[in-house]
Amino acid sequence: MNKLTLKVTETQQLSPLVKRFRFEHPDGSALPLFSGGAHITVEMPEGELIRRNSYSLVSDPYDGSGYEIAVRREDTGRGGSRYMHEKVNEGDLITVSAPKNLFQLDLRAKKHILIAGGIGITPFLSQLRQLDLAQAPFELHYAARSRKEAAGLAMLPEAAHIHIHISEEGKRMDLGEILDGQPLGTHVYTCGPDGLIKAVADQAARLNWPTSSVHSEAFTAPPPGEPFEVTIASTGQKVRVKADQSLLEALEAAGIEIDYSCRGGACGRCETSVTSCEGRILHHDHWLSDDERAEQTKIMPCMSRFKGTRLELDL
Repeated sequence: MNKLTLKVTETQQLSPLVKRFRFEHPDGSALPLFSGGAHITVEMPEGELIRRNSYSLVSDPYDGSGYEIAVRREDTGRGGSRYMHEKVNEGDLITVSAPKNLFQLDLRAKKHILIAGGIGITPFLSQLRQLDLAQAPFELHYAARSRKEAAGLAMLPEAAHIHIHISEEGKRMDLGEILDGQPLGTHVYTCGPDGLIKAVADQAARLNWPTSSVHSEAFTAPPPGEPFEVTIASTGQKVRVKADQSLLEALEAAGIEIDYSCRGGACGRCETSVTSCEGRILHHDHWLSDDERAEQTKIMPCMSRFKGTRLELDL
C-alpha cells in the first residue's frame, strides 16, 4: 500500500468530542487528488504496537495542498481516537495511506440524496464539493441529537438544499418524507449509526427503490475485547491478539501480510478462511451475511474477535 509521510499543519476542536486535523506534504508538494467519499488510513505508533484507523477525507477533493479528517473521540475504544486527540499536535509528522474510495457517488444518478447521522457527515463533506462542481442536483440531510454534538455544522455551508435535523429542537428526520416522491433515477447514500443505515434501507425498500440506488458506509473502529490466540494453518505459527489490538494488527505485528483497505469491516478485502474453530467468532463487520457468520468458516480480521479454545486461519 502506498504511504505518505505528512506534516500536521492545523488542528481544530469542532465540538467537545470531535477534532479536525489538516495534513500537508512537508516540502509543500501537491498531494494526490481523490474523489468525494474517499478515506485515508492513519498510522498511530505506540511502542511496539501500530494502530491503523481509517478516516473519511473532509477536504476539497480537487485541492492537492492538503488532506483533512475529523476524528470523534471514543474513550471506550481501543485508543486510536484518544491517540489522535491527545498525542497528535501541529508540527508532527504522521504516516497515512494514499486515498481510497469505497463510497463513491454514482455519477449516473439523476439526483443524489445524502443522509448523515452524527460523525457520519464526514464522507459527505468532500462529496458536496464534487457535486457542486458537477452542478448535480442533490439534497443533504444531517441529523444529530443536539447542536453541541453536531460537529459537522462548523464545516457545512449554508444552502437551501442542506437540511439540519436536531432532535433536541424537535426537528427529527422524517425518512418517508425525504425519500417519497423523488424523481426516477435518484440515488440515496447513508453514513452514520447502523440503526440509521437500516432505517433508510428499509424505507427505500417500502417505497420500491431499486437496491442498486441505495448506498451506505458504516466505518467503525475495531472493538476491544478479551485476548485470544490464532494459529496459522500453513506454518503452525501462533499469534496472540491483545485486548486493545485487532486481529489484523496482531497479524501485521507478527510479520504476516494480509490485504486490506478500509480496516472497518466494510470492504471485504481482508476476508480470511477459517480452517478450524473451536469456540465462537465474534463478528463485528458489515461484510459477511448472517448465514456466513453462522457457518464460522470466514472471519474479517480487521474487526472480528474470537472466544474459545482454537481458531485456525488459512493464511
